[in-house]
Amino acid sequence: MADTILLRSIQIGSPRVFHDAEKQKDWTSAIIKHAIDGPVRVGLTNLDGDQQSDLVHHGGRDKAVLAYPHDHYSIWADEFPQIDWQDGAFGENLTLAGVNGADVCVGDIFEVGTCVLQISQPRQPCWKLSKRWGIPKLAVRVQQTRMTGWYLRVLEQGEIEAGQKMTLTERLHPEFTIDFANEVMFAKPRRREDDRRLAACPELSDSWRETLDR
Repeated sequence: MADTILLRSIQIGSPRVFHDAEKQKDWTSAIIKHAIDGPVRVGLTNLDGDQQSDLVHHGGRDKAVLAYPHDHYSIWADEFPQIDWQDGAFGENLTLAGVNGADVCVGDIFEVGTCVLQISQPRQPCWKLSKRWGIPKLAVRVQQTRMTGWYLRVLEQGEIEAGQKMTLTERLHPEFTIDFANEVMFAKPRRREDDRRLAACPELSDSWRETLDR
């Protein structure tokens, strides 16, 4: 576990309509977010001022807050130098320093500000991330590299502010790191025993448990 997790920045956004010139079709997403200063209220399903356009696949109790490691952006900059990768580029609410997917686990509980947050699942990148940056293979590369980030549920509502530290207070499942969960979900061929083990984790999000059960 990293000694210190720093909350570098906080981002929020609202749904916008984009036009796909190739398919002559509009699509909607809140993936473009802007950084905010000062304290931000964290509710049970989102941060104040943050919205999701697709409430089937985003938001809700298990996906209230999206976090992404800042350290990954230097790796993406090497692979895709045409993009100026900045905090929030992946549509995350929290950009974190000093941590990656090997350092944190499903079920980990953190205190930050006056909030208590718990990791619920890795992020599963969708096509909208690729569309956002005009890189058709980006979502696939995120899956292949396992540099997905993760979602958090809110156990206690409160306020957070950029510059604060996240403190791990409880680790329930040290065997289920974010990296391991990604390896299980994206495994080809499927590893049934790992599917069953991870699906049995009560702190894993309902959607991931249902997928692994199938």
